[in-house]
Amino acid sequence: MEAAVSPGRALEAVREAFVAYARGEWSMPPKVYVPAYPAGDFRAMPALGAGHAVLKWVTSFPGNPERGLPTVMGLVLLSDASNGTLRAVLDAGAVTALRTGAAAVLSAETLGRADAQTAAVVGAGVNGKAAARTFLARGLEVALYDVDPERAASAADELGARAATRDDALDAELLVTMTPGHEILLTEGALQPGQHVSLMGADGPGKAEIAVDELVRTKIFCDDWEQASHNGELVHAVEAGVLAREQVTELGAVLVGDEAGRTGKDEITTFDSTGLAIQDLAIALAAMERADELDLLTIDL
Repeated sequence: MEAAVSPGRALEAVREAFVAYARGEWSMPPKVYVPAYPAGDFRAMPALGAGHAVLKWVTSFPGNPERGLPTVMGLVLLSDASNGTLRAVLDAGAVTALRTGAAAVLSAETLGRADAQTAAVVGAGVNGKAAARTFLARGLEVALYDVDPERAASAADELGARAATRDDALDAELLVTMTPGHEILLTEGALQPGQHVSLMGADGPGKAEIAVDELVRTKIFCDDWEQASHNGELVHAVEAGVLAREQVTELGAVLVGDEAGRTGKDEITTFDSTGLAIQDLAIALAAMERADELDLLTIDL
């Protein structure tokens, strides 16, 4: 997957997926969570588009790295939508990292200030490194922070980024948070005028990276209202009765020109990502573009 899909191609593929979904050309049933708490959860994510169907069966077990296991594991199944035959079986961890990094940077580019010079990623795990790698591919220098300084330093050295302090990272004009979402990172008043933050960690029940009072003082965007308002960052504000559907804009609507993105230099923008199956489909299709060239193992029925 990593050989087949560059960070730049992943970003363009994810952009195309958001646009196709916003135009009604792709469809996506709701994500299904199968909780295995407190250890983690299983997720089933289907989508249909571009003559193909995808199903991602993926896990999220945050305590796994302590056991020497990946947090995210699973499979992505890609099928031909004209006859139902299986075309490929892909590694869900790699697909997830590519599309999560792409969505983080795509939203930052779309909603952040056009003249932004500084970018930072909080969280130096697999998905955090994917976001940093995507920022770097887009020509931005990246500050990388993690609660584990050694992990941040190792990741920064691997990627050609800069290990940063917590405060340094949180001051970036384009900020990506890629934490497990078990603790509030952005308290009330943490964000400054003109900042953008892509909130990538709170992708399931009980998770949050930003305080409700801080979230509602920003201009809010999300990947999909239905998911975000039930299992994402936004659910806490919705349940508190301080956030309604009309206060939130989906990223796809901005990309197709139906809704406005940032409207002022000093506006603070937030993007809540829950992770969409259409993004997984986009990455799977991008990988298939190079399957023959790279001699990838695919299913030929």
